[in-house]
Amino acid sequence: MSQTEVSRMKPPPIPLATLIGRELRTEKVEKPFVKYGQAALAKKGEDYFLVKPDCQRIPGNQSTSYSVFAIFDGHNGISAAIFAKENLLSNVLSAIPSGISREEWLQALPRALVAGFVKTDIEFQQKGETSGTTVTFVVIDGWTVTVASVGDSRCILDTQGGVVSLLTVDHRLEENVEERERVTASGGEVGRLNVFGGSEVGPLRCWPGGLCLSRSIGDTDVGEFIVPIPHVKQVKLSNAGGRLIIASDGIWDALSSDVAAKSCRGLPAELAAKLVVKDALRSRGLKDDTTCLVVDIIPSDRPVLPPSPRKKQNVLTSLLFGKKSQNSSNKAANKLSAVGAVEELFEEGSAMLAERLGKDLSSDRNSGLFRCAVCQVDHPPGDGLSVNSGPFFSPASNPWEGPFLCANCRRKKDAMEGKRPGRPTLTT
Repeated sequence: MSQTEVSRMKPPPIPLATLIGRELRTEKVEKPFVKYGQAALAKKGEDYFLVKPDCQRIPGNQSTSYSVFAIFDGHNGISAAIFAKENLLSNVLSAIPSGISREEWLQALPRALVAGFVKTDIEFQQKGETSGTTVTFVVIDGWTVTVASVGDSRCILDTQGGVVSLLTVDHRLEENVEERERVTASGGEVGRLNVFGGSEVGPLRCWPGGLCLSRSIGDTDVGEFIVPIPHVKQVKLSNAGGRLIIASDGIWDALSSDVAAKSCRGLPAELAAKLVVKDALRSRGLKDDTTCLVVDIIPSDRPVLPPSPRKKQNVLTSLLFGKKSQNSSNKAANKLSAVGAVEELFEEGSAMLAERLGKDLSSDRNSGLFRCAVCQVDHPPGDGLSVNSGPFFSPASNPWEGPFLCANCRRKKDAMEGKRPGRPTLTT
């Protein structure tokens, strides 16, 4: 048979649109299972967690389901942790436009998380209480995982390739140089606790207040340079699935990310969470509240996640396939999906609100009102400025560029950036 005849027998190429349509339909059919487990030991009773596995973008439509898991590690009391647990999710959802597609919803989620965190912080501070809380907040929609965090609770991802990835950033002043510089630039002081005799002890803290963290919800008595603006990371798993371990610092002060992940591989989520807490207790003792959530994102054709295969130590195999493996890692930058691979969709950790709320100016043409990008309340144009406008009395101000902020949220933004009201600067 000639080459020409063989070519004629081949099926015609499939249009790209058809391939994309098939992929989308397949993704809907193969939506993963989400299974979870929880375990905790209390020392001070300030840890709280949220588990909502059956949320729906469109009420009554099961195909729009998503899950939310969160840990709130309170300090100086429990009121901030309880308030965030009860209000943060609704504040995040209020910042997402209605009537949009799933893809648009996922794209809007990182910005909505920022707005929701800041709104929750403003509302709690209006109560006049002084406690604070860390937050690690996880949204799972299909294979897409979005994590927002302030403080030092942590979320890690363990994929089927045995690679452990950190989806959060620790906001401890001791470990984060950028946050130390930001706090001091905003008017705070960073130093250790001074004891009798002038010697310094303990971790780096922010003064006034003595907090070891640079970001949290609450902490009214510390200073506005302790900001509620979260680090946000969004990733898409391959159809091999993966395991999330979300835990308070009582776990991470005792176990590294790799040790925690390896210790519970191959176990169901419920047993895995208990084992992680047990190992942390064995390693360090019960010195702090210790809370752990284990969430498995499982392909629909598998009852549980299989244990990750051990890496082979065969030298010949390494020589033969080492270069191929290196090429594969380079291709990951091109967002190609592989078994156990993770595609990074979004990551941003800036503490500057103007960099986190996008560039859209939300307004109602019929009413002439502008909607605040943080509190989601409609206001007349004269009641606020855009997020990108400069300080009052500044000729460099651009009052209508970017999202609108009401006067109250604008004051919050200025305070977080270290700008003090009542001190206009004159420029020549």
